[in-house]
This record gives sequence, structure tokens and C-alpha cells, in this order.
Amino acid sequence: MPGFDDPTVDNRIRYFTYMPANVYPQVSLGVYFVVGAVLMYQTIRSKAQGWVYILAGTAFAESLGYIFRTVCVYDTTFAMYVLMTLFLLLPPNALALVNYKTIGKIIDDSVQARPKRFWLRPKFVNWFYFASDIFSIAMQGAGGGMMTTMKGRDAGKKIVLVGLTVQLFFFACYLLTTVYVWRKPEYVVSQGPRDKSPAAAKRKVMIAIVVTTIIIYLRSIYRIAEFADGYGGKIYSAEWAFYVFDTILIFIAFLVYIVLFIGPNFTKQRKTLSDSIPAHNTSSSQLMEKI
Repeated sequence: MPGFDDPTVDNRIRYFTYMPANVYPQVSLGVYFVVGAVLMYQTIRSKAQGWVYILAGTAFAESLGYIFRTVCVYDTTFAMYVLMTLFLLLPPNALALVNYKTIGKIIDDSVQARPKRFWLRPKFVNWFYFASDIFSIAMQGAGGGMMTTMKGRDAGKKIVLVGLTVQLFFFACYLLTTVYVWRKPEYVVSQGPRDKSPAAAKRKVMIAIVVTTIIIYLRSIYRIAEFADGYGGKIYSAEWAFYVFDTILIFIAFLVYIVLFIGPNFTKQRKTLSDSIPAHNTSSSQLMEKI
């Protein structure tokens, strides 16, 4: 294990425990920038609600992380390593926020659904999972920052592990909620221009949510294994593992978001399917509150 106090050790070895490869960060930077541009175009063109812009913003944040990694390939400094760590560790968590918000909107907009269970109420879904993800992001950010110093490395590792473990738990709870909403016909999704039917619209959105959540889940498992293995461990020191289980996995998640883009189903001027169906058990005043 390289010594942090040894002035003869190259900073790249000191922080990465290996000489980071060239080209890969630049390719990743370009790919994620293109992904961000495509998602930005899709979001603007579809006139999607503001929270959908998080997808494009996350891709641009990932590309920024690879800018810092590219700099580290040539000249690794403490500041660059910290920025690289934070911008590659934290942004994928924002994708979970999009998924949480999507389910919350579906529940909130389905005016014929009357959830009796507290965990299906729109406010609970929106704020409970949002708060859990913010808590996880804060834990990972604080721990990731501490891990860039030798003194704080062990404590930082434990904090990051707690943050990732908490995230996995809430991911599992969220997936159960998502499957429940998917199976219940009273929860509807607004039909987009390219959707053949309301059922097809719901199936598209739900597939996008479930697949991307599973991908983020797998990436979190890799991160837990990496931090549990510790600085200088086999996983931490395997650069290929980072590019396979982080870079490529998150890229696949973005491809899913692009192919099954949810923006047209959540537009600023959207009217839900339930609004266009005569509701036998819903008063006109209640419907107006939902519009």
C-alpha cells in the first residue's frame, strides 16, 4: 500500500494505488456529454416538467467527473481527486430521485385511485424516498470527502458504507411500491404522442423505472464491495471494475431513459387519463383540484 507521507511516491499511485489509464476518461466524458445533450433535447422538445431535467443534469455531472479524472491521469492533486471522487460517486443517486418522483406523480395524478395504505399516499412517496436519498447522498458525500485523507480514510469508509446500505434498503422498499402500482389498473399514466395506448404508456414508464432502479441497485452493490474491501484492496485497485460496474452500468441506465423517455408522459400541460374518463366515484370539484 503506497504511503501518503512518502514524497517519492507518485500522487497517482498514492491516491489510486495504480496508474490510471489514459483515453478511457476522455471517452467516458464524451459519451456522457452526448447523453446529457440528447436528454436535454428530449426534455425541452417534450415540454416535460422541471424535475425531468434532472436526467440531463446528472449526465452532465457525470461528464464533469470524468473531466476531473482526465486531469488526474496527468497530474493528480488532492483537490482534483476529491472533486473526481464526489462527482463520480454522487450523481447516479439523482437518478433515483427521478424514479421516486415519477411514482409519486403517477399516484398523485391517478384521481380514481384511493390509496388506503399510508405508504401509497403521494406525500409519503415523494418526501419519504426523497429524504432517504438526500440522507444517503449526504452520507456518501461526507464519507467520500473524508476518504481522501489518510487520517479520515477508515471513518470515511464506514460512513460511505452506511450511506450505501441505507440506500439499498430504500431501493428495495421502493421497488415493492413500484411493482404494486404497476399491477393495479387504477394507477394510470398519461399517454404520450408515441404511445399506442394508455396501457402501453404505463408499461413503458414502469419498465424504465424498474430497469434503471435495478441497475442503480447493482452499481450500489459494487460500491459497497469496493469500500468494504478497503483502500488498496483488490476491488479498489481494479480499474476495469470501476469502468464495468460504474461507468458502463450507469451508461446503460441512461440508454434506458433515452429509449423509454418519460418526458411526454409528464408534460407541463398534461392531463391524466383519469381526467378524461368519467369518474363514477369522483366529484367534479375533486377532479378540478387534480388538474
